[in-house]
Parts: sequence; C-alpha cells; structure tokens
Amino acid sequence: MTRLLCLVALLLVALAPPAAAHVVKAGADLRIAQTIAGSELTLVIKATTRVPGPLRVEAIGFPTAPELDLRLRSVADGRVVRGTVAPGRPAQLGVEETGPHELTVSAGGESAVIPFRVLVDRGSGWEFLIYGGLFVAALLLVGGLLTGAFNRRGRPAFVVTAVAAAGVAVAALIVILEPWLPAAAPDGAEPRPTDSAVGRPYVQRVLSTVPARPAAGEEFVARVELFDGSTGRPVDDLAIHHEAMAHLVVTSEDGRYFRHVHPLRTAPGRLEVRLRADRPGRYLTYVELERTDSGGQLLTGSFTVTGSATATAATSDPAIQDASTAGTVTVTPAVPQAGRPATVEVTTSGTPRPWLGMAGHLIVRSEDGQFLGHVHEMGTPGSRLRFTFGFPAPGRYLAWTQYATDRGITTVPFTVEVPR
Repeated sequence: MTRLLCLVALLLVALAPPAAAHVVKAGADLRIAQTIAGSELTLVIKATTRVPGPLRVEAIGFPTAPELDLRLRSVADGRVVRGTVAPGRPAQLGVEETGPHELTVSAGGESAVIPFRVLVDRGSGWEFLIYGGLFVAALLLVGGLLTGAFNRRGRPAFVVTAVAAAGVAVAALIVILEPWLPAAAPDGAEPRPTDSAVGRPYVQRVLSTVPARPAAGEEFVARVELFDGSTGRPVDDLAIHHEAMAHLVVTSEDGRYFRHVHPLRTAPGRLEVRLRADRPGRYLTYVELERTDSGGQLLTGSFTVTGSATATAATSDPAIQDASTAGTVTVTPAVPQAGRPATVEVTTSGTPRPWLGMAGHLIVRSEDGQFLGHVHEMGTPGSRLRFTFGFPAPGRYLAWTQYATDRGITTVPFTVEVPR
C-alpha cells in the first residue's frame, strides 16, 4: 500500500504543470512600478474576491507620489469607470466581470495604459472531493455505530466503519497531495495555448529619443519600441518582472550619470519615460524585460546628448544620487577574482524599505558597457545590505547599489577593479 501511495504521489508531481515565474495569480495583489510625473511609485491593484464588486487601487510613493487620475476599462464590453488615487488615499473602482481590463494612469501630462486581468478564484475541484469524502465518511461512521448498537454480531458495523475509515484516509491523502494536484484556472484567466511549445521569440527593439538629439539640462523622452522577432508585430505580452513591466537603466559612458527607472506603456509595444541629462555625451541604455511564457531578456542601445554641462538636471530626477549620506561600500575580498563570487556590503543611511519586491539592488556595468549585471539583496536584517556577485572577467567595473527609505531612493556609486 505504501509503495502504491508513493507511486501515485510521484505521478502527480510529474503531471503537474510547470510553475511559471512572475505569473500573477488569483488572490494576489498586482504591483507595478511606474516612473511618472517626475516621481517613482508603485501602483498596487489589490486582489479581487468577487465580481461584480470593488477593485481597490493604491499608490506607494518613494518618497511621495502625485495624485493620479485613473480610468478603468473592460476590454470585453468597453465599460469605463474613473477615480483618483494618492498615497494614503486609495481608490475603489467597480468591476462587473472577470477577464482583460486596461487601467490608464495619468499625472503631470503623462499617461500609462496598464493591461491586466481581473481574476477570481473559482475554487478547486479537489476541495469537493475532500469535503465530500469527509461528509460521506461521517455518515457511514454514524451508520456503523447505529448498526453496531442494534446488531450483536457487529460484522456489518465493522464493515461500515472500515469503509468510513477508508473515506477519511482518501480525503486525508488528497489534502496532503493537494499542493501538487493541478489547480483549476481562475475565472478571467487567459486561455492556455493549444500547442505544447513553451517560449516565444526574442524581442527586437528600436530605441529613440524625442527630440532626436536632446540637449543637456532639458527634458526629453526615452522611447523603446518592441517587436516580435518572428512576426515583426508589436510585443504586448510583457510579464510583470520584479514588480515592473520593464526596467530601464541609463548611464553616461563615464558612469557619472545613472538612472534606474520604469517606463510607461503608452501604446502596444511602446514604452516611454521622461528623463533629463546633466552633461553632453553618449549614453548607454539597458532594458530588462520578460515576455509571458518566455525567459528574461536584456536589450541594449545608446543615444547622444548635445549642449553644455549643467548642474540643475539631477535635482528633478526620480533617482537622486546622494553619496555623501548614502553609506559606505565594502567588497570582500578587497581584490575580487574574475569568475568567483564576491560579497558587496553597504551600510545604509536609514532603514531600507521594500522597493521592487527587494530590500536593495546592485547594478554592475563593465567600463566598456558590453556587460550589465543586476542582482538583489540577500535578506540581511538591519541597516546593512549584502549582495553576492561574480565579476565575469578582469577589468574595471562601474557599480551602483540602490535602496529605498522613507526619504526616497538612494543610489550609491562605486567602482571595482578585477585584476588579470
């Protein structure tokens, strides 16, 4: 009997569908980072438990966020509801049905259209077997007791009691194995593909700026257009990857300028964010994203800023560097070896708060810009951040650690020399 149960368990594990990273599930909040109106914020679309019913939307600012105008549209029937949200003042929008919706977020003359699905857990069919089995077992057990009370031989009572015990055992087995049993898709979920292929073609990108040659100190738009590598159509199936549709890192060639922002989806396959550079020169861009049912991808590009250097641009950007109060950085070993892990420890200024789902971020770029790495904090308690990172080859690396406190997002720049 024991061998049979083990075989059943192994079979269920083998047949269970593979877990997909960064998939939003019914009953879970959807958190999306946005860089909008000169602010870095996280929009939280709370889990929906029933439809028709309320959909709660919250905004978390780093450190503050502007008031946002919201427009929720059902893709199925075009029904629209509106509201406003600000830190400490959530919005409550009414939804009439599950399935695809679009949430338009507007502030400071900018707008983002966030596609998402309203999901409601319909419950598992295995729960019916569990509770049904227990109910039937209880009835049989009571019947067995009554039979035993009026039958001296007790054989019928024994049989009924044995059957009841078997029902309880089956229900208990399902309870134990339920985490590995295939779950029913929630109401509103996207239909699963009919073919068995997993993965989608890589994304091709076109990077541009508006205006085409921005001037130092003046605001411009960095635009990323995404196309399917197979069909050439706009890519509009980005998965929420570390609480963002995409992460954009922009650095000057010398590394003195650094921004880690989260572009707005302004149209299918189009991401945009407003920036301001404080010096002329060539700037390198890195876009981290992930397609649904596919892996992560890093897209690179560059643009040129003209004009003369200015000292006013840094004060109006959502990721302000403040190295004087940010803390100290220690690398162990002091002279890292290529290909071997090193520990980067940062003494923070203030208590870090979660940002993009993590307490801290470490972004590393090779001096020539051909390599970019991005890792997360290891979960160290207190006012310290610890990262493990392996520098891939000898050379000089430009690095930045980032963390959020009640005062905002702090960026700590430093350099690392990896000898030959």
